Amino acid sequence: MTPETLGKGAADVFAGRFFLVSYLPTLALSLFVLVLVRAGAPGEQIDLGAAWRSAARLDAGEITLLVLAVTLAALVSHPLQLPLVRLLEGYWPAALRPMRALGVRRQTRLRDRLEAEANRLDESMTDVEIQAAGTAGTRLRRLFPPTDRLLPTALGNALAATEHRAGAGYGWDAVVAWPRLYPVLGAPLRAVVDDRRNTLDVTVRLTATAFMAGAATVALLSRSGWWLLLALGPLALAWICYRQAVGAAVAFGEAVETAFDLHRFDLLRALHLPLPAGRSQEQVQAREVCAYWRQGMPVAFAYDHAAEDRPVPAPDGRAV
Repeated sequence: MTPETLGKGAADVFAGRFFLVSYLPTLALSLFVLVLVRAGAPGEQIDLGAAWRSAARLDAGEITLLVLAVTLAALVSHPLQLPLVRLLEGYWPAALRPMRALGVRRQTRLRDRLEAEANRLDESMTDVEIQAAGTAGTRLRRLFPPTDRLLPTALGNALAATEHRAGAGYGWDAVVAWPRLYPVLGAPLRAVVDDRRNTLDVTVRLTATAFMAGAATVALLSRSGWWLLLALGPLALAWICYRQAVGAAVAFGEAVETAFDLHRFDLLRALHLPLPAGRSQEQVQAREVCAYWRQGMPVAFAYDHAAEDRPVPAPDGRAV
């Protein structure tokens, strides 16, 4: 491998997902904590000017060491992104079962309130009230799964709603079908899915980073009087980022649902399975395929090795 190849590979890494999701948040947290320490924390006297003067005196070797340390921390934390998302979704250890139950009860109340608003139909309702009920129904569908699948957090329920609805009308189980569907997506839609997934992961990482910055501020400035109020900044940022993460999860769910709408037949072609003639046949076929993937259920597949060249049938069976 030539130095040019190595350089290009490093540039690709730092220009892509790793840079956005892991490196930038780690750098921000490191600089924030470093400024507090250079300003005199933990201690009673905090001097931000001292932190600035200390930064101005850094030589090239110290800056290089800082960059390497941040890069190493980002590399170590990058594989933890999925567990971090799962943590914010509400998949908590058994020790937190009481807290999880409280969260589920709260989410149940929010869901029930939204469902009541969505189902509020009355002949005396005004156009504005009818529109509000429709909006509530859309939010209910995007933000919450069925009651028996509720999780203790808003982020978890937004993603669970995607798992429940994406492809369901065609018989697909999104959880088992999505890893197979994603590779056959067209380039335009894949770019949209990747962008929205990156946005979700960035906002989740920023939520955790801002929360850790707030916790570090409390620990470092606990003896610094009014300076302790500085912790309110990163904690407020953590809340804002979390709300943005919920919105990003909804947007990601819409992209996944669109992928099933537009590319589910591409998946069948890739599997060399015959294309269904109608929706009922499609639902049966999709459920059988998903049962095979999920549980290894025996299915007598009838392969069609010319499927790639066949036109996609319309719901009534006519070719389109």
